[in-house]
Amino acid sequence: MVKIAVLGYGVVGSGTVEVFYKNKESLEKKAGQELDIKYILDIRDFDDSPYKDKFVKDFDIILNDPEVTVIAEVIGGLKFSYPYVKSALEAGKSVVTSNKELVAAKGAELLAIAKEKNVNFFFEASVGGGIPVIKPIHTCLEANEIDEIAGILNGTTNFILTKMIRDGMGFDEALKIAQDLGYAERDPSADVDGHDTCRKICILASLAFGKHVYPENVHTEGITKVTLEDVNYCDSCDCKIKLIGCAKREENGEISIGVFPAVIRDESQLAGVNDVFNAILVRGDATGDVVFYGKGAGKLPTASAVVSDIVSAAKHQNTSISLTWKDSEQTFVRSFDKFSCANYIRFAATDKAAAEAVIKAEFSGVEYLSRNNMPDNELAFIADVMDENSVNAALEKLSAHGEVLGRIRALDY
Repeated sequence: MVKIAVLGYGVVGSGTVEVFYKNKESLEKKAGQELDIKYILDIRDFDDSPYKDKFVKDFDIILNDPEVTVIAEVIGGLKFSYPYVKSALEAGKSVVTSNKELVAAKGAELLAIAKEKNVNFFFEASVGGGIPVIKPIHTCLEANEIDEIAGILNGTTNFILTKMIRDGMGFDEALKIAQDLGYAERDPSADVDGHDTCRKICILASLAFGKHVYPENVHTEGITKVTLEDVNYCDSCDCKIKLIGCAKREENGEISIGVFPAVIRDESQLAGVNDVFNAILVRGDATGDVVFYGKGAGKLPTASAVVSDIVSAAKHQNTSISLTWKDSEQTFVRSFDKFSCANYIRFAATDKAAAEAVIKAEFSGVEYLSRNNMPDNELAFIADVMDENSVNAALEKLSAHGEVLGRIRALDY
């Protein structure tokens, strides 16, 4: 029998226990052996829980119990999860986690320990919640060179943008609804400022390109500056605004990577992803574009991925089948000022003729946009591909004739 411990009994932890016992019989058939949860670690008391006899408050009880061979870490953050997971792997126990912050910050180190100890470190639930994407990239698409990954990786921001697009709500009103529905935290900064998406694209890029990408080296912007005016202009040219995390293989072994709001054409498979749903587009050299779609968070979808990893770890005891990537200096991450894409610009002109002359001189392939109640002095357009340095230089010249009200990158997926 494989004995399991669950670290944390919050939303995902309680969901993990619920899914495990609901489907225990079928899980054991898939694992080829009996399974049971021996411990649940939490500092709180759950006297009314049917599993109250399994709760412990001291991690060392789990660590020092040789019967426990698989641990599910669903605490979140780094303060407790990192030392717990590291010591568990060093003790020869396999670990599965939903903790994107842990994998993004410490993945290379923890994967190396798992390989050394011949155990597994799995983290399907860390990206996309219940959407299977880590294993498919690692196994089903392993014949491909992955050229590019891009995705809507945060359900909270996608819900807010959907409300702005569909219902004409401002950002603050849409955020309030997301908080009331439990999609956004009281402090929503991790979501709306792009940090959650950044951690997830770091994990996907590390997997796709074989070298650990650290979040602090990724240009990250959120959606707080997106306005209804921007939404309406983009709607006029059959586009939607989405928060995108993207990573692309470049020449000389470099990668481009970033997180930012992006203008996406309606014909893109990503443009139609709404509400709290996520979608991850993987561009392989043999398959072309493959898209993974589903609920990117939530108690049971995320628990589904955690429990799946538990079964995989149980089936492969004393055998390391973990994916892997190398730790490395970040010199392979291309400076974001070389990032190239098309751009949407919104501008309030003090001298409209002079501003139009600068736009004509500095930007190419300009498509002017319009909206209802458009001010006479306002200009909005999408310009063809330029690198960041060139766009910033052009906007500086344009600013001599008014104020740049908004700039959103435009991507082709």
